[in-house]
Amino acid sequence: MTRGHSTPDVVIAGWGHPPFGKHEGTLETLLVTAVRDALAHAGIKASDVDEIVLGNFNAGMNALAFPSSLVLQADDALHGLPVTRVENACASGSAAVHTGIRSILAGTSETVLVVGAEKMTERDSATVGQALLGADYEAAGQVSTSGFAGLFARVADAYAERHGDPSEAMARIAAKSHAQAAKNPLAHLRKPLDFEFCHTVSEKNPLVAGRLRRTDCSPVSDGAAALVLTRGGRMSSAAATRGVAIAAIAHANDYLPGRRRDPLEFHGTAAAWRAAMDAADVGLTDLSFVELHDCFTIAELNLYEVLGIAPEGKGASAIESGLVMPSGNMPVNVSGGLKSKGHPVGATGVSQHVLAGMQLTGTAGELQLPRADRAAVHNMGGLAVANYVSVLEARRT
Repeated sequence: MTRGHSTPDVVIAGWGHPPFGKHEGTLETLLVTAVRDALAHAGIKASDVDEIVLGNFNAGMNALAFPSSLVLQADDALHGLPVTRVENACASGSAAVHTGIRSILAGTSETVLVVGAEKMTERDSATVGQALLGADYEAAGQVSTSGFAGLFARVADAYAERHGDPSEAMARIAAKSHAQAAKNPLAHLRKPLDFEFCHTVSEKNPLVAGRLRRTDCSPVSDGAAALVLTRGGRMSSAAATRGVAIAAIAHANDYLPGRRRDPLEFHGTAAAWRAAMDAADVGLTDLSFVELHDCFTIAELNLYEVLGIAPEGKGASAIESGLVMPSGNMPVNVSGGLKSKGHPVGATGVSQHVLAGMQLTGTAGELQLPRADRAAVHNMGGLAVANYVSVLEARRT
């Protein structure tokens, strides 16, 4: 049974988030920038940190396979602190966040620095694809021309078989994503693309795998994000914002072999979602917005149904009606999501928490929603195998 945990008085005190994209810098320079920005934003010194957790997937995308102590390069005052690297595929970032939260709840640390980072663009697409497929039971070590897109193309095919062709709804989701990323200075893909472009297969928008067009796929990105976790009573008066309260967290893993998982059920995600919402004592209508794991547009479409935003087989209604648009009653991926903000694997979960935090502190700039007081963050590794959900709330005092 999946259990959620209420997280009384644990807050995100500050964050750092350099723009995602293709960077000339190294994994080290990405990490250092994010960490220094996070410490400054939280209004603390490096000497105030008790512990560091780093989320990083790698799997051959970077020659350095042991990056934990790179974080110490940000400030000599971090030298000697315990640094743990955690990995749970594309959910490595949220794994790091939740590990930091659990350390505070356990009383072993008072202030935890959490970092997520990935350097992906220095390798060719075949190497990146092979590395990512290491997160799949059947495809690991196999030669593939389509990578993880091929796996999610099967999800789209399963959806089409049960509920009808999802291609139009996927294109609407892509257009929403691009429109939001165009307003997000931290995003990788900042060019707005309309529905017609996203829906039409063309030389500039070719099919990548099955029904998935290029605009249905998140880009290969470099990036890092960092945040500071502490108790509410330990928030620095020099912090840039009042911080964000963490109401609850939950984590659930599903079976790794694909034959043991229904391609549309996303059982682990559903379990983690229910557990987190129950632990926070809230329902879907209590949320102002959701940041969810849209590595491919079919993932977002299916998640509308898994999370209860739309009935089973009716996910398209959520985007067609405007429900999940920024102006709707349940905005989804206001940041542009993984699809357009970018998906540097180890950084993604941390980034999602940071972007949600910006909304909840009224500092999201052009992306700011008129009402942002409670949010859910969903991050998954593999094809819904490792699943993390956090419920975040605005702090009023």
